[in-house]
Amino acid sequence: MRPDLDLFGVYVPMLLPLVLGCYGVFLAIRRMFSAAGLYRHVWHPALFNVALFFTLLGTAVLLQERLSP
Repeated sequence: MRPDLDLFGVYVPMLLPLVLGCYGVFLAIRRMFSAAGLYRHVWHPALFNVALFFTLLGTAVLLQERLSP
């Protein structure tokens, strides 16, 4: 993974855009699960949400590694 991303002369860690993107996807998935009533089948929704977020983030990091030149 590239360690830094240059945004107009400001270097930010490459993980920051990945976290922000995954958080947006996480919010959309969480809203869909709530609307569908899937949280009734989850034992601990907070733990499920944390696991879902880190699964999305891990997938994004692996895809970024795989697709970067």
